[in-house]
Amino acid sequence: MTAETTSSDAFRSTLRSLRVWDGPLPDFDPDSAPAKPLPLFHEWFVRAAASGQPEPHTMSLATVDAEGRPDVRTLMLHDADGRGWHFASHATSAKGRQLAGRPDAALGFYWPAVARQIRIRGRVAACGPEESRADLAVRSRGALAAALTGRQSERLDSLDELARVYETAWERAGAEPDAPAPTWTRYVLDATEVEFFQGDASRRHVRLHYRRGPGGLWTRTLLWP
Repeated sequence: MTAETTSSDAFRSTLRSLRVWDGPLPDFDPDSAPAKPLPLFHEWFVRAAASGQPEPHTMSLATVDAEGRPDVRTLMLHDADGRGWHFASHATSAKGRQLAGRPDAALGFYWPAVARQIRIRGRVAACGPEESRADLAVRSRGALAAALTGRQSERLDSLDELARVYETAWERAGAEPDAPAPTWTRYVLDATEVEFFQGDASRRHVRLHYRRGPGGLWTRTLLWP
């Protein structure tokens, strides 16, 4: 038996052994849901955090490149308000270039502690330089150092090169907490569709879909699980 076969067997054995949602799960009555999705998002987010969900502010961002190929990565939510769902990155990164070319995108949140996920679709817009600078100003020294390092998604020749460049950026972030990172950009996704999924241990999941129509009015529809 080869090491590759042993590794594959261990993977499949582990995969088959895994279970989800073994504990008590929250109830969700879609008839009592608010007319707009944002208040429900706020409520579910707070509930997930209070239930011990690690890093509930992490989310998946899906974009499309110039050839129409989908791309996805995990990043942090910076806010969710009347304008939409906020996040930040370098405008020169892969996601920044993709959003500049095709601004339609999707977000995904998954909180297994409460068996809930939220899917959001809409159009992304870049915020102005002032708001982008303010976004970076409230981040940690490490976040500023990473922003000053820049070159996100570019080819890296070695980890030694990263260490040298990052060390310089770390020192500058400590000496200049207001140091500018010109390509750092705050983005906001203006949602047109939001789906709330409440998992059920017997797989009788509840899915509530919001869609924004003319005049900004939201309609709600239940979906089959």
